[in-house]
Amino acid sequence: MVFKRLLGSLGVGAPTVDTVLDPAPVLPGGALTGQVHLKGGQADFDIEHITLELVARVEAEHEDGESEGVVVFDRFTVGGGFRLGTEEPRSLSFQVTLPWETPITELYGQPLGIVLGVRTEVAVAGAKDKGDLDQLTVTALPVQEAVLEAFGQLGFGFKSADLEYGHIAGTGQQLPFYQEIELVPAPQYAHQVNEIELTFLAGPGGLEVVLEADKRGGLFTSGHDAVTRFSVGHHDVRDWAAEVEGWVRQLVEHHAAYGARSAYGHGTPYTDHGHHDPHGHGGHHHDGHRAGPGVGTAVAAGAAGLAVGVVGGMVAAEVVDEVGDFFEGDEEEEDEG
Repeated sequence: MVFKRLLGSLGVGAPTVDTVLDPAPVLPGGALTGQVHLKGGQADFDIEHITLELVARVEAEHEDGESEGVVVFDRFTVGGGFRLGTEEPRSLSFQVTLPWETPITELYGQPLGIVLGVRTEVAVAGAKDKGDLDQLTVTALPVQEAVLEAFGQLGFGFKSADLEYGHIAGTGQQLPFYQEIELVPAPQYAHQVNEIELTFLAGPGGLEVVLEADKRGGLFTSGHDAVTRFSVGHHDVRDWAAEVEGWVRQLVEHHAAYGARSAYGHGTPYTDHGHHDPHGHGGHHHDGHRAGPGVGTAVAAGAAGLAVGVVGGMVAAEVVDEVGDFFEGDEEEEDEG
């Protein structure tokens, strides 16, 4: 067993810790499983608690531009209350439930550029050490795949994805940030919008689909944003291409989107970037048929079945470096501490 992290803040001869996540991608709202491996140091240590933190790299907009930071969006205590003997090996299995709004990091095995991690905190004799950080891979729910496949069938292309700090008003958003998937418009809409931003807000009963269009200006008018929202169930069976096409048409036809709110699921425009109370969530089983790869694997790095061609390949290559920088940077900070 190779232990990744020495609990450095506890001094020389401290225990070591290595958290190993089970390799299969996890679904939003699904079970994350794995093991925490400890090995005792040069003396006995009382392990007060072992806590897993879910962390995300998130962008924030402010007056001076944009900045990036790491946000902890959930915590789970998975063990503790025992004495770890000198050089004693001990392993703890865990199973925790991810928040429903946990962002998607990949689709059909292709990375989207979203960086999530699981950080392990070990508390010994009043001292806490964040001793291990592991990459978390989250794949789409079946209904999320269906919606994204429909965009691909309509000719939309994947541009990028990121996490934005803040809340979307009028929604049931629970986390302090939300995921935006930016789409290049299909040819039939290219003269009306520059891009469409898609956000999924999943919950136990289904998900809200938030669409925002960066609209093109005309000869005598300036461009502006339009926003609409729709709700779908986890097991809805629809003609998704027709459904999504209707959503897009409704979106681009809205010329005055700001200031209005809607009841859940009626697709009326509403104001963006409001506030909502902190979150709570519960477990849920995802059964039903998962969509096959279809368009999703027919193009190189074609995230979500979108017709991205070379752009998708560039995104996939860049993500490898981005993920590495995130985790290496975090460990360097801990080593310096």
